[in-house]
Order: sequence, then structure tokens, then C-alpha cells
Amino acid sequence: MLGKTDKRDRAQMFRDRLMLAMTQIGSNQSQLARNVGVDRSTISQILNGDGTRLPNAQVVGECALALGVSTDWLLGLSERPESAADLLAASMTMTHAPRALVDEQIFAWHKEAAGYKIRHVPAGLPDMLKTHDLLQWEYEPSLGRTTDQAIGASEDRLSWMRSLQSDYEIAMPLHELQVFAQAKGYYCGLPASIRRQQIDWLLTLHEQLYPSLRIFLFNARKLYSAPITIFGPLLSVIYMGSNYLAFRDTERVQAITRHFDGLVREAEISSRHLPAFLQSLRDQMP
Repeated sequence: MLGKTDKRDRAQMFRDRLMLAMTQIGSNQSQLARNVGVDRSTISQILNGDGTRLPNAQVVGECALALGVSTDWLLGLSERPESAADLLAASMTMTHAPRALVDEQIFAWHKEAAGYKIRHVPAGLPDMLKTHDLLQWEYEPSLGRTTDQAIGASEDRLSWMRSLQSDYEIAMPLHELQVFAQAKGYYCGLPASIRRQQIDWLLTLHEQLYPSLRIFLFNARKLYSAPITIFGPLLSVIYMGSNYLAFRDTERVQAITRHFDGLVREAEISSRHLPAFLQSLRDQMP
């Protein structure tokens, strides 16, 4: 947070920043005066004065508009010269989310965040934790003959992601694994052999990767989360189905991280107790 600034210092900061902004875009006093709609002498007095008075709000706003900076920055109220609209545009992007195992954008974000903890709330069972047979069953209706090719191409990326020097925390609804084991809802028609194989694979992954990989199960009747991924302190992404909504500003990344941490804190099945839960699901399967 910026501290209180003396009037004389703020006036001098305004003059300094006004001159800096003019220099950066190659403007001069005459050009600025025309764009602002004042006499050249007015701009000259602003730049060469040494008092505590600032121009009126209209002149300050027009100067900021003409120079492509924010009024807050000119007045010393912000350290970022960009306008609020520009800051928002830079901090938030929307990108296409294809129906694929690991698309190029997700892979790029993982590479960018190598070494940072990655937190993830999946839309379902995470692709990177699925067996080949489950991927085949799930993606063949949409990918057709290219399913094997797509799975093969993705396995290298999934292996790379698993080998990252990054911790993974995954929080998902408790009922997702329950309906999976029972072949209900989305998993209706999934053969029991594939379900058993998948649960065995999750048990194996836990044994091999814990505590680098930690999976938490929360009660969706008490808590809700949209599908999200948080790439360390760099980026948070909300999955919207056909698009990703990505945020890079610190405030939103931290807010979504706090949301994720709340899911972990309130989880009914912790990562440590996950193997016992998975084994109970498997034992109950016909």
C-alpha cells in the first residue's frame, strides 16, 4: 500500500511522470497541449512549476488519456502506468479448451510452472491419473479412429508432467470416485474390469508418488468448486468447458489459492487416508 505523500512531493512526482510519459511516446509540449485542449503555456507552467498545486481533474484526466497512462500513476497513487482496463486485459485471458487428453495450452502452462506446487480441482477423474483402458473407453466416442494415436501422443506429455519437480495437490468431490466405482452417471456402462484396474492404478500411484502427489476428497454437499488449476504463484485457470479463463494478477491467484486450500482443509478424506478409501470401494464392487 502506498504511503501518504507530502503535497509538494506529489506535485513534483506529477511533473516528473508527466515528462517521462511524454518522452516515452515522443510527445512535446505543443502536441500535448493540442491533445488536452489547453494553451501550450499551461503545459509549460505545469512542467516548470515548483509549487504544491496540481492541475484540475479535467486536465489531469486528459493528459493521462493523451499519453496512454493512468491518472492514478500520474498522481503517484499507483506504481503501474497502465490504465485499469489495460491491467485487467493483461491479467485475464480466455483461451480455447479442446476436447483432448492434454492440449497444447495446458502443457505450456505446466512447463511454465515447473518447480512450483500445482493445485488442481478436476472436472472429473484427472486424465493424467487414468489407465489406458479408461482413456480408450472415454475418448473413443469423440476421437474415433484417432483415439490410440491421441492417447499415445499424450502419454509422453503426461509422463513429463508426472516427472516435474513439482508437488501436485488434487481436490475432487468424494462422489466422483463413488459413482465411478458403481458405474453410475457419467461412468454408466464402464466395465467392472476397467474400474478395478483404475482403482488399482490409483493405489499404485499413491504408493509411488505420495507425498509429491496428494489427493483430497471433499463433500460436494457442503462445498462446491468449479474446475480450476493453480500454477504456483504465476497463474490460476478456471475451466469453463469450451474455454479456459486464466488470471495472472497476484490478487486473483491468491484468492483462488485460498479457495483451494479451503477445500483441502475441509476434505473428508485426506490424502493419507485415500488408500483405505479406495480399497473399500474396490471391495464393494461386484
